[in-house]
Amino acid sequence: MFRLAPRSAVRTASIAAFQPTPTTAVVGLRGLECLTYRWMSAAPAPGPKPANPEFSSGPCKKHPGYDMANLDKRVLGRSHRSKLGKERLAFAIDETKRMLGIPDDYLVGIVPASDTGAYEMAMWNMLGARDIDVCHWESFGKGWFADAVSHLKLRETVDVKEHTAGYGELPDLKQTSPDRDICFTFNGTTSGVRVPDGCDWISDDRTGLTLCDATSAVFAMNMPWEKLDVTTYSWQKVLGGEGAHGMLILSPRAVERLETYSPDNRPLPKIFRLTKKGKLDAGIFKGATINTPSMMAVEDYIDALAWAESVGGVDGLIKISNNNLDVIEKFVSENEWIDFLAKDPASRSNTSVCCTLDLSPEQIKAFVALLEKENVALDIGGYRDAPPSIRIWCGATVETADVEALMPWLKWAYEEVKK
Repeated sequence: MFRLAPRSAVRTASIAAFQPTPTTAVVGLRGLECLTYRWMSAAPAPGPKPANPEFSSGPCKKHPGYDMANLDKRVLGRSHRSKLGKERLAFAIDETKRMLGIPDDYLVGIVPASDTGAYEMAMWNMLGARDIDVCHWESFGKGWFADAVSHLKLRETVDVKEHTAGYGELPDLKQTSPDRDICFTFNGTTSGVRVPDGCDWISDDRTGLTLCDATSAVFAMNMPWEKLDVTTYSWQKVLGGEGAHGMLILSPRAVERLETYSPDNRPLPKIFRLTKKGKLDAGIFKGATINTPSMMAVEDYIDALAWAESVGGVDGLIKISNNNLDVIEKFVSENEWIDFLAKDPASRSNTSVCCTLDLSPEQIKAFVALLEKENVALDIGGYRDAPPSIRIWCGATVETADVEALMPWLKWAYEEVKK
């Protein structure tokens, strides 16, 4: 049984954990001068700090009440091939499928190398059977396109069409064809731009497959499974799990592709192999992982699933993420110096919220560094390939009260940097 601490107790403990530790040490002359300068130049604190300053977009904050003591430790030190090991892996798969409402005839597997490994596995096994549309509007989607043309060299055998847009925008997704395979990200983690609800631009009568990187969308957005043939995500995002493990979700049509198409002259490393003698390796989707997983990370994921259930399942998680976004939207509407990278609310992410500031790139770096120094917000700098910006993770493990507490500090940091 998992025991989750009361929310009030969690916030009290979090506040204590992140407060500066008092000291009675004598401050040297130089240190005293620095402190005096800071006291004279910095504006007063605008209010309470977030109880937890962790707003990283991956790995993401642990869920409220998280305690490693709550993890089931029976499997630690045991083989993942043992009866218990296989049971726990299968349980993680079954709970995932149940909570996400994945159709009964879809398969869910745990694979190596996080979301990246899961998506690359799908690309290397399935692409090349027909022409391809690759849609991208941020760095990770662009990376999938580069892999398709530069490493898989798919343009030597099929037509690969690129549908792209700049950061903050979506390409015209309706230009994709139902007769081609379609590769896309559901939510652009580095741009804060997601596809619209429902994915109506994907045909129900398609003959091609859809390959969807949904790592920062699953558990935070409604997933239209009937539109998705291959879906990938990692534990480290919305549920605040650990890295290194990916989830691969396959429709019956994706399984058919695996069993009827074998790319010519494309060697596959062991950790990418999804078939044996032309048939799906079904064990992968029952807990018989390709290689050795971290069973502690598996238990951490199971614990995160239990917490998700306690806050209302997927609907509860979506509500928390939406509430977090609402706080930032209200703040942006009241302050002219900050804006969303995603201008269209319909395509604005409720997890990886990216904002531009009326500051130079150097000032934005100083803004981020100042908030980190104050232990108010950690890891909120924009992605290295994105325009100068900040990125605030608003997934459900981040408490709305912490997002609310952060907002006055954003204004404080802006005014400090502008001095």
